[in-house]
Amino acid sequence: HVGVHLPCHVRRMLREMGFPGYRCDWGKAPGRPDVAFVGRKLAIEIRGCFWHRCPTCSLSVPKKNLDYWEAKFARNVERDEQNLAALEEAGWKVLVLWEHQLKKKELPATRRLLYEFVRREDDPDYDEAFLQKRWSEYAIQIQIYQIVI
Repeated sequence: HVGVHLPCHVRRMLREMGFPGYRCDWGKAPGRPDVAFVGRKLAIEIRGCFWHRCPTCSLSVPKKNLDYWEAKFARNVERDEQNLAALEEAGWKVLVLWEHQLKKKELPATRRLLYEFVRREDDPDYDEAFLQKRWSEYAIQIQIYQIVI
């Protein structure tokens, strides 16, 4: 798990995309996922790149007290793997989001990934749901501009 900021950001994106109804840190699911859609058994884990040893970021280990840090990180990674396995064994579908995926330049791809993970079968795909909406808003702005001129 990570601090409050990153899960709040993910929850805000879910609400903006029309997906309320989740539980936060739901204790009845293995590992207390950061976000859980209980009825649909969807879990979202949000992991800090440093503490959970992101495979993409390749972050360094503190040089002082190296044995402590290596053991600490190994325990974190092992716990993450156990929680993921327990969730999947219990029939949950799990999306793991990393801290770097919530940085500004990654947000469009992360938003799409999140939407596709959470959407129901009868929900439109991402492009249909959001890109068409943007074009229609753009067309309305053009019409308003033409009226003003």
